[in-house]
Amino acid sequence: MFIMLFVVWLLLNNSVKTEIVLVGIGLSLVLPLLLCGKCEVFTNLSLSPKAILYSFMFLFTFLTELFKANFDVARRVISPSLPINPGIVEVKTRLKSKIGRVILADSITLTPGTFTLELEGDSLFIHWIDVQSTDVKENTRLIVEKFEKYLEVMYG
Repeated sequence: MFIMLFVVWLLLNNSVKTEIVLVGIGLSLVLPLLLCGKCEVFTNLSLSPKAILYSFMFLFTFLTELFKANFDVARRVISPSLPINPGIVEVKTRLKSKIGRVILADSITLTPGTFTLELEGDSLFIHWIDVQSTDVKENTRLIVEKFEKYLEVMYG
């Protein structure tokens, strides 16, 4: 948490003057102690070379899916004759860590055409602009698996 806060502090200040660095170090040390004594956000984070590589692969996959979904939604808006089949589907995740599941849910929500409504245990309930199946396994394959394989390595 210290490292993340300190890096954000330096980026926001855009300076490495002594007083700015010292204030940043102080705040980065004090804030986690005051606000995050029992935070579990980074407890499952893996910093192995494989996990770091997978984080870049996850980012590439996410950006690719984001582009494809934006294009699909824009195409549906421009061509109203294209069919839509909105609905709420359930998908399952193999992720065990809380933060991994939250990142998965957020990644799905940030992709246009899908919106995570609820995260309950290993189930996610997602509003999908074009439901292609009512089968949980098939929906999991279509929506979740592309992100999940990277998050499993990154968050154990």
